[in-house]
Amino acid sequence: MAKSSTSEIIASLDIGTSKIVALIAEINGNNELKIIGVGTEASRGLKKGVVVNIESTVDSIGKAIKQAERIAECEINTCLLYTSDAADE
Repeated sequence: MAKSSTSEIIASLDIGTSKIVALIAEINGNNELKIIGVGTEASRGLKKGVVVNIESTVDSIGKAIKQAERIAECEINTCLLYTSDAADE
C-alpha cells in the first residue's frame, strides 16, 4: 500500500483478554480515514484483563503489530492504546 506524501499515519492497539488487534490507518488531506493495515493475535499472558505473564503478552502484541505493519507496508513507532478495565470483566 503506497502512502501519499500528504497523509498522516496513525496506529491503534486494542488489548483484550481474548485477542489483540492492531490497526494502522491513513488520514488524507480531506480528513478521510482509511484502514491500511490490520493485525490480530490471540491474547496470551492475560487473565480477566490482568497481565499474568508479561513475556507472553509482549509477544502477542508484537505479532499483531508486525502483521498490521506488513499489510500497511510501513513501520509504526507510536500508537493509541485501548484496554478494558479489569473490573469490567
